[in-house]
Amino acid sequence: MELEYKPDWEQAKANLAAWWAGEDFGRCAFSVTSPRADAPNDPPPAPSRVEDRWMDIDYRVALCDWSMRRTFYGGEAVPNWSSGYAGWNAIPAYLGCPITLDDATGWWDPILTGERLTDHDPHDLVVDTESFAWRRALDMLRAGAESARGKCIVGVGAFGGCGDTLAALRDTMRLLYDVTDAPECVRDFELYLMRQWTQVYDVVYGITREVTEGSTCWNDIWAPGKYYVAQCDFSYMISPRMFRELFIPALEEQMRFLDYCVYHVDGIGSYAHVPALCELPRLRALQIIPGAGKPTAIHWMDMLREIQDAGKGLELYLPPEEVQTAIQHLRTKDLFIRTSCATEEDARALLRQVGEWCH
Repeated sequence: MELEYKPDWEQAKANLAAWWAGEDFGRCAFSVTSPRADAPNDPPPAPSRVEDRWMDIDYRVALCDWSMRRTFYGGEAVPNWSSGYAGWNAIPAYLGCPITLDDATGWWDPILTGERLTDHDPHDLVVDTESFAWRRALDMLRAGAESARGKCIVGVGAFGGCGDTLAALRDTMRLLYDVTDAPECVRDFELYLMRQWTQVYDVVYGITREVTEGSTCWNDIWAPGKYYVAQCDFSYMISPRMFRELFIPALEEQMRFLDYCVYHVDGIGSYAHVPALCELPRLRALQIIPGAGKPTAIHWMDMLREIQDAGKGLELYLPPEEVQTAIQHLRTKDLFIRTSCATEEDARALLRQVGEWCH
């Protein structure tokens, strides 16, 4: 399959399949993007209502097409059709959380508002397949898949994660009390919500898999089967013991369901959970995100080496000037580096240099 926005797609797919398998294809996996030298300038006109700027199907299709026409995708970078990540098309909304949108994101209002989590039954939480959010999300994804044919691939989106969906339903502060006051109930909720998650995944994967010949999600790594980035950003606020006892069981269920999985380690407070994550046999790699205002991931080089020594890969977001350092100090066949450059010329030059540095 050739793609208009990624002429070397077949080679990129082969390289990505090798990376998933832990095979050496001559260099690390490397994604570099930049504005195209011939990038179109004028975006499609935005609707006046903020809700329409997120949920108007024709506008989101046109905006995605404009954005990808402007972008050079080098190495293993993939043009990934997306409707955006404001939260209206995610499991908390499908389960009934009202959402407030602005131009950058959205906020859910919790619905499990009893004094204790034990006041609620997880089985009362069912995806409302007649809701506007669910129907619009599937219609949006179908439109994206159709518009993507021959141009790009289309991802399943970002629709929820372990711990974070429950935090949205319950409210983060309430959930922090629950993990102490009713830990068994939290674990039961998590396992139930993960079963809901797998059902949602099967529906959206059924829409996207043919066009994508596999899958991708919000982090733009393609895989030849069912793939998603697992995460539990709520874990930033709890101990390693609590993470293991309450959230690892749901993560294990998620990874048994998926063919390919990377875990999103979001923020230095989550680094305490890296040992537990490295024990998960079906986890391919850890995506290390230090967090806003922090140095980049290579400033925790000892931890990165420990992850690789445990047999796991790494996905790192680095500025161009730090790419060579990562290549020099980490095992390249288990390394995925993502970066961006100011110009297409710079991006192509950096891609050539990465090949030389890896050799």
